[in-house]
Amino acid sequence: MKLSTKGRYGLRAMIDLADYAEEAPQSIASIAARQSISDSYLEQLMAKLKKAGLITSIRGAQGGYVLAKDSREISVGDILRALEGDLSPVNCSGIKDENGCLGSKSCVTRNVWKRIDDSIQAAVDSIYLDELVEDNRKLRMELTCQESACDL
Repeated sequence: MKLSTKGRYGLRAMIDLADYAEEAPQSIASIAARQSISDSYLEQLMAKLKKAGLITSIRGAQGGYVLAKDSREISVGDILRALEGDLSPVNCSGIKDENGCLGSKSCVTRNVWKRIDDSIQAAVDSIYLDELVEDNRKLRMELTCQESACDL
């Protein structure tokens, strides 16, 4: 499985949003600037995330985007599926449905694809946005300390 820029940039944007939206709703421009993503591309990603119910928009001068749920309730899997669609490693109908194709009962490789798919789903569904925000804050602190020679 190889993620596109939609998944990679969208996950970065969600981490950023979860990190900074505690202060105030975040604009496309502020997230895009911090993450080095074009405004127009980020708008497309945010539309998908909003449609999936992961973020909401707030109108007005102080408006922007906020998470629709607590960051402890949003998994990496939720985000990637909203942006990428199905995360299955191959296009094999036998992975999700035992009767997916004519040869599924005698297909040895179906079991390989199913095990890989199960592992991918378990991995992305076990990582939550709040964990990534905490990791991001630690990394930011480490980088700040390296630049100013402070003690952690």
